[in-house]
Amino acid sequence: MSESFGVVSLENKDTWKIIEEELEKPSIFKSRESLSPEYIPGQLPHRDKELKALASYFKHLVTTPGSISQRVLITGRIGTGKTALAKVFGRDFTRLAAEKGYKVRYAHVNCHRNRSLYNVIADIGRQLDVPVPPRGLSSKEMYDLILNHLDERDEYAVITLDEFHYFANISGPDAVYFIVRTYDAEELFRRLNFIFIAIDPVKLGFLDPTTEGYLLRHLVKLNPYTSQQLFDILKYRAGESMYEGSYDDEVLKFIADFEGWDKGGGGNARHALEILHVAGSSAEAEGRSRITIEDVRKAIMSTSREILTVSEAIRDSPIHELLILLSIVKLLRKTGRSELKMGEVEDEYNAVCEFYGEVPRKHTQVYEYVMNLSRAGIIQARSSGKGQRGRSTLITLPYGPLDVLERYLDELIRKKIQLGL
Repeated sequence: MSESFGVVSLENKDTWKIIEEELEKPSIFKSRESLSPEYIPGQLPHRDKELKALASYFKHLVTTPGSISQRVLITGRIGTGKTALAKVFGRDFTRLAAEKGYKVRYAHVNCHRNRSLYNVIADIGRQLDVPVPPRGLSSKEMYDLILNHLDERDEYAVITLDEFHYFANISGPDAVYFIVRTYDAEELFRRLNFIFIAIDPVKLGFLDPTTEGYLLRHLVKLNPYTSQQLFDILKYRAGESMYEGSYDDEVLKFIADFEGWDKGGGGNARHALEILHVAGSSAEAEGRSRITIEDVRKAIMSTSREILTVSEAIRDSPIHELLILLSIVKLLRKTGRSELKMGEVEDEYNAVCEFYGEVPRKHTQVYEYVMNLSRAGIIQARSSGKGQRGRSTLITLPYGPLDVLERYLDELIRKKIQLGL
């Protein structure tokens, strides 16, 4: 039978019906984005004290601009709102400064994505709209260009270096020294100010005492959320993301009590929001317009705290680092062993690269990726030492479930390949 535009053939009626039935199912979400880790909310429940502290630390930018270069360290466990706090502060502070007639810019640099000193400085320049000449510049030249640009435009800037502990571990003390002690060499009009975000100050303990002292002088520590605080956060975000009547307080309280720090949970808002998202998706997939406690129970079973933490850490990792991690996961599942040798992982990595159509990296680069994953705490790697023939690097993962992690890695890798990242 022929088919023209707007006319469905008999052959396609079944597929048409499948799609039509799916589209007619009740919808729970009005904005899934509002539950995503990247979303920056309009409000930050239970972080008023920390916002006030940041406003106090950077008040000089609207009273005596250029008098000091402020450095503030924000610390806290995963899911305590470090990134959201900095971004909300940067968004609102720059608007208020503009109303008072001061030009203050904000830049937020992800140090997991930008691992070298040069890449960090280049990203700062890009976000501050600094024109970069076509010829290659050194890190120092690029930094001077940023400082001159701010001088010429009479602007000030608050720069947040997120996941700063990762940058410090990968790039080393000299790179940290360069950033942290920008204005030490000479007395200058100080236009750059910094917020550093790290999970734990202990991870910066390898720095020299003076540099470490600079970082710890102004500290904003975020404590894990209690069950009541999480309930308030869930209530606010559910109102932004879900239709009225699709959830109730009992559902939100069940999640908050499970994750609340005072109830033995991790106090992790990201995990609580992920549970709500998964529960809502489950109810919607089954054609229901309301989330039940049973949906939440299933969501809790399918969302591992450890996997969620790792997924946050690797979201911006380069694709070959992800391919190596996937190789480790696959091999651990296939062999059932607790540890793997470096050579085994490299063989599996070559096979995984072939499957995804990627050209494998050489041994030296593979080893460097493994060490990066180890330094970031995503895997554990150690020397085989005595008792084994020949020295080798032994690799393991101290968390799971591995099947969930394998699915997540596969989806992330396919997405990066599709986007050409």
